[in-house]
Amino acid sequence: MDKKKYLEFWAESYRRDLTENIMPFWMEHGWDRVHGGVYTCVDRDGSLMDHTKSVWFQGRFAFVCSYAYNNIDHRQEWLDAAKSTLDFMESHCFDKDGHMYFSVTEDGRPLRQRRYVFSETFASIAMSEYALATGNMAYAKRAMRIFEDTQRFLSTPGFLEPKFEPGVKLQSHSIVMILINVGSRIRSVIDDPKLTARIDHSIAELKKYFIHPEFKALLETVGPNGEFIDTNMTRTINPGHCLETSWFIMEEARLRNWDKGLMDTALTIYNWSWEWGWDKKFGGIIHFKDCRRLPPQDYSQDMKFWWPQCEAIISSLYAYLGTGDEEYLYRHREISEWTYAHFPDNEYGEWYGYLHRDGTVAQPAKGNLFKGPFHIPRMMVKGYALCQEILKTL
Repeated sequence: MDKKKYLEFWAESYRRDLTENIMPFWMEHGWDRVHGGVYTCVDRDGSLMDHTKSVWFQGRFAFVCSYAYNNIDHRQEWLDAAKSTLDFMESHCFDKDGHMYFSVTEDGRPLRQRRYVFSETFASIAMSEYALATGNMAYAKRAMRIFEDTQRFLSTPGFLEPKFEPGVKLQSHSIVMILINVGSRIRSVIDDPKLTARIDHSIAELKKYFIHPEFKALLETVGPNGEFIDTNMTRTINPGHCLETSWFIMEEARLRNWDKGLMDTALTIYNWSWEWGWDKKFGGIIHFKDCRRLPPQDYSQDMKFWWPQCEAIISSLYAYLGTGDEEYLYRHREISEWTYAHFPDNEYGEWYGYLHRDGTVAQPAKGNLFKGPFHIPRMMVKGYALCQEILKTL
């Protein structure tokens, strides 16, 4: 492999796909220039299927627009879309306690609120990234307040509606891992030691509770002391989530001069998760696995979703940057080639979201309340940046 040519090819591919395909698609079909914010429930050709707005995608879209502006090209349209979406979010997406809704109407009337705080985490990274783009520190301070509210909601008994009956005590990987990234993004504009402390705490929780060497897996759900619980739900491995977690930790390791302890943890998670997720028969990252290799419960268990492929691309590049081990570059080639052979829609633009195990399209819509402009454009921005960083080392 000619590494220089290979990395130059993928850097340009990510940049071009972002600027000529993904961002134009959502600027035309997603951005609501009447009410503000973004629609995500669009069909294959971008036509609107549902006016309902996903609240967590308001934050995600504002983040992506600012992130692309900061790292790819200073396009005013992207910054304008970010501001429009932040304004919509501030006006319509918080209740009186500061807790965010899950979905609202196109003009901002609340439809649903859930027991989670993921909308808050995405609002935080959107505010911080916009602050980085504009220099307006009011947005950075707002990001910090939302992040502090998020942790308060999580730690206040009874504030968030419980998922299970009172006697059932479980911990979830998803909120622990996302707080690493949120803390890191806010810290790019506010150097507050509380952010690093939160990151350290989350990583310690992952190591103490969720990493299970007996399965060579990071589990999605464990008991209050990290106990393995032998049920269909709690045996679940989500390889995409775990790969995402691995690069969150690698990023923190890089910021600490490639801290060996952090990299060892990240690479352990990455290697285990690649082994669980990579489909040796058809290629691509499988959606769910059972840690005891029993039949997974989820109906989508052997499908290929868009976002785990994106996280595999980022984490493979990060692993190579941090180690120089060519195995990770070969894995990057495997996942990138498979992803680009199956997900992009060459006729209408953007990517399909849901494939069968063999790579055929399960349904052609480009968005819904859960798929929209986040994982794909973030991967392209991050993939471009990582390729450039690696090229400087050659």
